[in-house]
Amino acid sequence: MSERVERYREELRELKSWEPYLHKHSGLPGPRANLELVAAVAEEADADRLWRLSASGDEFLALCGTAGLGRIALMEPETVMTWLHELASDPRWRVREGVALALQRFGREHMDRLLAEMRSWANETPFVQRAAAAALCEPDLLRRPEDTVEVLMILDHITKSMGAATSRKDEGFQALRKALGYCWSVAAAASPSNARPYIEKWLQSTDKDIARVMKSNLGKARMAGFDGDADTPARRAPGSRKAQPGGVKSRSAAGGRARRSTS
Repeated sequence: MSERVERYREELRELKSWEPYLHKHSGLPGPRANLELVAAVAEEADADRLWRLSASGDEFLALCGTAGLGRIALMEPETVMTWLHELASDPRWRVREGVALALQRFGREHMDRLLAEMRSWANETPFVQRAAAAALCEPDLLRRPEDTVEVLMILDHITKSMGAATSRKDEGFQALRKALGYCWSVAAAASPSNARPYIEKWLQSTDKDIARVMKSNLGKARMAGFDGDADTPARRAPGSRKAQPGGVKSRSAAGGRARRSTS
């Protein structure tokens, strides 16, 4: 952990009441919450404190507690997962981010169990699907090819369900679309050869929201040398306008609107 996180942990150990300290150093109101402090709370707080914070009406306190529950899930997986499932639809977006952080913390210790749980979440509402996608598409969790294969299957299922959605102006759908706008690229960077068939399939979709999702992913720096024939993305010289290998091209690279058919 960073020196800053360790310093926060040391200071928290000296306090009886944490709330004033957390409010003071939250970084809010502002564009960015103090995620180093969130990490310190997640590792330093006991279970009772984390449960209490996660239920707080204050957004930053709830973020801290929710993120920290990932550690508690190692000991109480069923109870914690039930609560995280509920918090995944919290109206406060930072609390929803806390859910993803908690799931990632759990996945670093028990990836197989996280995948099993997220397969179930992938059949839920858009907010819950968003939590599943955001949790799984973390580079640290995608070190084993077999895990990435499972994640790609989950993303494929979620993307398919997004294409069938009718209430597209809802906040949940918008949050899901935004998450999928980067999640595919994270999984593709981890295993290009496994991701290639999915990427090519969804690039053919006539659904405008899915097209927007895939265009966003192709624009990520991690996709600059996407190669479906190897498990390491090829590197391209800076400023090169060469089309992406493996037949995967953005519409702009293809010179206009790509030919698409319904997926």
